[in-house]
Amino acid sequence: MDLVLRAIALFAFMYLLTRVMGRRELSTLEPFDLILLIVLGDLVQQGVTQSDYSVTGLILAAGTIAMMQAAVSYLNFRFKRVRTVLDGEPIVLIEDGRVLTRNVHRERLTRHELEEQARLSQIDSLDKVRWAVLETSGQISFIPKQ
Repeated sequence: MDLVLRAIALFAFMYLLTRVMGRRELSTLEPFDLILLIVLGDLVQQGVTQSDYSVTGLILAAGTIAMMQAAVSYLNFRFKRVRTVLDGEPIVLIEDGRVLTRNVHRERLTRHELEEQARLSQIDSLDKVRWAVLETSGQISFIPKQ
């Protein structure tokens, strides 16, 4: 039972950690970020299983985390109010070519990053953007002016 409780605590902590990190950081992993995730995974494993290397311990820990993810997914699907808490809402970054500085700063983005993402969407100037929205996935959607 101790293993299950540690897995639940770990799941809650990791979910909170990913929400605090922000959308953009999770969508653009650099090599160093990947290494940190691998190291974090090892640390998490040690924290959940401690010195229990049994197959039963593995099944309990992995099963608990999988069930927690399924529960969060179901709650996210079923209840709109829970969805906004778990996933957040899309955030408008540009409106009619004007960068909304407050929203951009809140998401820790720079104008340079916005311009780079616009170029990747075949838009050469932010003035040509009707809407730019930071989606809950961390991607930026651009709607060009007509």
